[in-house]
Amino acid sequence: MTEPALTPELLLQGYAAGIFPMAEGRDDPEIFWVDPQRRGVLPLDQFHVSRSLARAMRRSDWAVRIDTDFSGVVDGCADRADTWINPEIRRLYMALHNRGQAHSIEIYENDRLVGGVYGVTLGAAFFGESMFSRRDNASKMALAVAVDHLARGGFTLFDTQFLTDHLASLGAVEIPRAVYQNRLQNALERKAHFLSLAPTLYEVVQRMTHTS
Repeated sequence: MTEPALTPELLLQGYAAGIFPMAEGRDDPEIFWVDPQRRGVLPLDQFHVSRSLARAMRRSDWAVRIDTDFSGVVDGCADRADTWINPEIRRLYMALHNRGQAHSIEIYENDRLVGGVYGVTLGAAFFGESMFSRRDNASKMALAVAVDHLARGGFTLFDTQFLTDHLASLGAVEIPRAVYQNRLQNALERKAHFLSLAPTLYEVVQRMTHTS
């Protein structure tokens, strides 16, 4: 039997079940589901802002925007030698974005997109898909904004899928699949709002470092 085509609805059902799609590469048309034994998550109250990052955010004149160039963020994330984002996956996330269930946080330098992160929302869960950076610290700043944005919107789960050294340095941790499933179900039973108003980098770092 031929497997049914992957639709936005099936994609959301997968996320709700704790799995997510990937491709082997941009030129591979096949998409497979991933269900890691250990899952990366970024606790919203444990984001680590180093002194150097805090200083850079306070001094930066870069702008933060929300959902103004979702496709640009996806393309920025795919713009690397080895990527799991093939044309079909791109199409599916664009469809979710058009439905208001996939969002991007963008960092701009002089109106040029230099970093960002995007992901899918369900209930109070945010499934972070990928991030990119074209300037030093741009992806870290985007992630800091994402954490602040989600916390203020009432989200309780930031799923990073896997734990990398980069994410670990920012406060992400790895948890067993069963623990993740429990946190996921709790998040799906709650309501949250992905806020449309973008904060400034200065506002974000001030809230995160509890200074005035």
